[in-house]
Amino acid sequence: MLESLQELVQTYIHQFHYLGPFVVLLLCGVGLPLPEEVTLVACGYLMHEGKVEFVPVSLVCSAAILLGDSIPYWLGRVYGMRALQGRWVRRVLHPERFARLEEKFRTHGLWGTFVLRFMPGARLAGYFLVGSMKMSFGRFLLIDGLGVLVSVPSSIWVASYAAGKLAEGGHGGWVKLAILIGIVLVLAVVGRLATRRSASRPPPPPPPREPVAGE
Repeated sequence: MLESLQELVQTYIHQFHYLGPFVVLLLCGVGLPLPEEVTLVACGYLMHEGKVEFVPVSLVCSAAILLGDSIPYWLGRVYGMRALQGRWVRRVLHPERFARLEEKFRTHGLWGTFVLRFMPGARLAGYFLVGSMKMSFGRFLLIDGLGVLVSVPSSIWVASYAAGKLAEGGHGGWVKLAILIGIVLVLAVVGRLATRRSASRPPPPPPPREPVAGE
């Protein structure tokens, strides 16, 4: 299923060079089961082919990602945990992750929100949780925007550069794109497994309480 979805996304992006990435990245914000990095790699390939320009496509992708991230944020801010009573929301957001995520957010604060941008398996649930914890939208947008500023242009540029290197090796167009997206999917799976493993670890025991005089 994921392979078929990947092929559909590739075809759609190739037909609509700017609108395609915008729509796909926006849908990722509401649960499309595809890492955002797949679309960014496809944009880098299009840049290598001369079909899009670096600055415009980076701005389009950044705007779509920020809009998509805002959807789970506002869902959490307006409805809180009540939203998890909906069947569709429960399927996408996985309520069992929230206790672990909440503990991490309370420990790491703003840094935890920034790190979410680089954790494909935890973004959706994490942004929902940030909203439910009533972080101001301006602060959320600033922190998420900083992450987008780092990840989007660098991903597109690296993908374009890698496509050029693959072209020097004699690889055809679709082969280059398939190799790039394959690498991204492997990294996304590894990142998701690492996230789940980290989340499943029990919290460290509290430090022993020092005896109080007179006890």
